[in-house]
Amino acid sequence: MIADNICPLSLGEHLSEEFGKVNPLRKVPALKDGDFTMGESNAILLYLIRKFKTPDHWYPSDLQKRARVDEYLAWHVTTARPGTSKLFWLKAMTPYVTGHEVTPEKLNAALCEFKTISTTIQDVFLQDKPFLVGDEVSIADVVALADIGQTFVSGLDVFEDYPKLAAWKQRVKEAVGVELCKEAHEGIANFRETHKQIPPEMKEKFQARLEYFSR
Repeated sequence: MIADNICPLSLGEHLSEEFGKVNPLRKVPALKDGDFTMGESNAILLYLIRKFKTPDHWYPSDLQKRARVDEYLAWHVTTARPGTSKLFWLKAMTPYVTGHEVTPEKLNAALCEFKTISTTIQDVFLQDKPFLVGDEVSIADVVALADIGQTFVSGLDVFEDYPKLAAWKQRVKEAVGVELCKEAHEGIANFRETHKQIPPEMKEKFQARLEYFSR
């Protein structure tokens, strides 16, 4: 049994045989719906939307609006997610794995990449709209905010230089539910308090991941 204040990811639960029955790739998130199991966050979102027939704005039935959501999700997977993950691993995970901060050169490169991502989200996708694809919130907004949010644990004010994104973030939180957003981010927000309890054997696995992002 895992204590409530310890992150299961940090303990390597996703690498267990039991978890492998849900997602053989040993990645999170994963979904188990009765006998049906699957992985990949965007695919899970679409499955849940279709199963529970959520309000149309989450994944619009209008062909062009849906295409805009798909367009953002495709860009996010290839560009935004790798960039935000890189910043998280270099800034937040390097001290834990290696015992020292990431070098200024590598951190500055990751920050420049993240700023390019943030500028693109603000100027290309958001522009002057309330949400990324129009007047209503969609899964594109949720996916974007979720990944940007993981940089919070790095101690960075990611919205300081992006007032439009700061206002957008608040609109998304209110549309989704402020308490729900808080609950969803609690695990990563408390990372600094819980990471010291990570078993030593997990450091080796994290080391390989860190080396990947340090290239």
